[in-house]
Amino acid sequence: MQRRPRLVSPTLVAVAHGSRDPRSPATIDSLVAGLRRARPSMPVLPAYLELSAPPLDEVLDEVDTESVLVPLLLGHAYHAGVDIPTAVERARRRRPSLRVAVADVLGPDERLESAALRRLAEAGIRPGTPEVGVVLAGAGSSQEQSNSLVRRVAEDWARHHGWAGVVPAFASATGPTAAEAVAELRAAGAERIAVAPWFLAPGLLLNRVIEGVRADEPAAVLAEPMGAAPELVDLVLDRYAAAARSSG
Repeated sequence: MQRRPRLVSPTLVAVAHGSRDPRSPATIDSLVAGLRRARPSMPVLPAYLELSAPPLDEVLDEVDTESVLVPLLLGHAYHAGVDIPTAVERARRRRPSLRVAVADVLGPDERLESAALRRLAEAGIRPGTPEVGVVLAGAGSSQEQSNSLVRRVAEDWARHHGWAGVVPAFASATGPTAAEAVAELRAAGAERIAVAPWFLAPGLLLNRVIEGVRADEPAAVLAEPMGAAPELVDLVLDRYAAAARSSG
């Protein structure tokens, strides 16, 4: 009996922003490891838009199979709309035979909220504690579409999770600032402050929000970024599968 050829899954190229903070690529490595454990037969490669290695251009030049690029971005802003399509177009000019599909960004999706809530719970902050005020830390963008996602999550949590309040704080481009968020939560009656990162990994922008909170609240509870939470693994694989089906 003739054996059927083994089908090779398209390579999943997980593209993160990158950071000078060494914890950031270490966190992405953990997520990549989780993807590999979930799909042992599927090739998974990390890539970065800037500041960390390997750069996306290099990965696209070296991948030797059909690939699906999954942006590890929480919203659709400049990096998703410009940087990634530009990098893919450059790679196609260098390698006309390159077959690469680009998946949707990760947000909006309820699994991001679940991952952020998981990290808060791991830090000891659970729903139904009315003395706690939560700062939802976002990067901030010149494109309000991306900021609106964080604002909507904060409003939803404030309605449904029984805290004194939930206020977004952005590191750049828009407000409120960390100090403004803490002041608003204190005015709402919060006795304790917690920071929930709307970030996949540590880095400069998250540090900026944390430092702003701790300037007023040195004892603020800091949850970890979403990182390799199970919800993120599931979400990345779903984005990959959807893009692979569309390109097939």
